[in-house]
Amino acid sequence: MDIGHVHLKVSDIDRALAFYCGVLGFELQQRLGDQAAFISAGGYHHHIGLNTWESRGGSPPAPGTTGLFHTAIRYPDRRTLADAVRRVLDAGIALDGASDHGVSEAIYLRDPDSNGVELYRDRAREEWPRAADGSGVAMVTAPLDVSGLLAELD
Repeated sequence: MDIGHVHLKVSDIDRALAFYCGVLGFELQQRLGDQAAFISAGGYHHHIGLNTWESRGGSPPAPGTTGLFHTAIRYPDRRTLADAVRRVLDAGIALDGASDHGVSEAIYLRDPDSNGVELYRDRAREEWPRAADGSGVAMVTAPLDVSGLLAELD
């Protein structure tokens, strides 16, 4: 089993496409005027659906309400993650956080509609930290050295 795609309610399709395609590098697969757009990585029919069916001109949900915490976008390696982070920073988008989880390196930010976005890359399974009793993975949350990540591009 895997997750095929996510649909995000956005207030403005053009603004959302500027972020997801223009900054993060997704490819537009289909657009339905100002109501919806379907984007992907690698030509799939869509990984992310963006729509304004219930949200055109709307505002983000208030803090303390339920909803999607974030959409996680996995990059194949450290260098491609660094490239994505560089594009985010060059676009003037603030980072909410950066964590080393032992199993992965993750950058957290918000899209133009304040939807949470995680950009990350997994470490090889043999590098994952394990519980001392052998019961499974022992994820952590430690600060990620963003400067060190960006040095991958030098």
